[in-house]
Amino acid sequence: MMHTRAIKPKYGPRLLVRPLRNRDVETVLALFARLGDESRRLRFNGPKPRLRDVDLQQLARVDTNHHALVAYVDGDPEPVAIARLVRDGGKAEIAFAVADGYQQRGIGTALTRELITDARVAGVTEVTALVSNDNPAALALLRRTLHALEIRLDGPEYWIRGTIGPSFP
Repeated sequence: MMHTRAIKPKYGPRLLVRPLRNRDVETVLALFARLGDESRRLRFNGPKPRLRDVDLQQLARVDTNHHALVAYVDGDPEPVAIARLVRDGGKAEIAFAVADGYQQRGIGTALTRELITDARVAGVTEVTALVSNDNPAALALLRRTLHALEIRLDGPEYWIRGTIGPSFP
């Protein structure tokens, strides 16, 4: 079980990071509410005006193969970011979202690095992600946090695979 920890992104405020609790739909909804239409489209690779019940249950699922971290900043009671991975043996798919008011401060990178550290400890060696082809920020984040990237354009999305090394590039 991973515990709450404090981290300091390169440019942003100090973050308090904790694991998402299983079925914590309130936290997932709170972050979703802080995403504008464009951020939602980029995160979900298409329009997403609301989360369906099935989406919400999936995003709030935490077990041995589903792990998510939630970030908060001092003075703000609502979550500012979530990064999650879905594990399949030594591989995992990752995704992340940062509230609109907190983007471009290094929060996504810092939280994703924490998630990758957790994945490494759990035995994950390879990570994949689907990223909208018009989301250069997410692509840059993955370039900063993964090794040996393979990037393939698959329709409107980039399919990305990278390895988790012993340290960050």
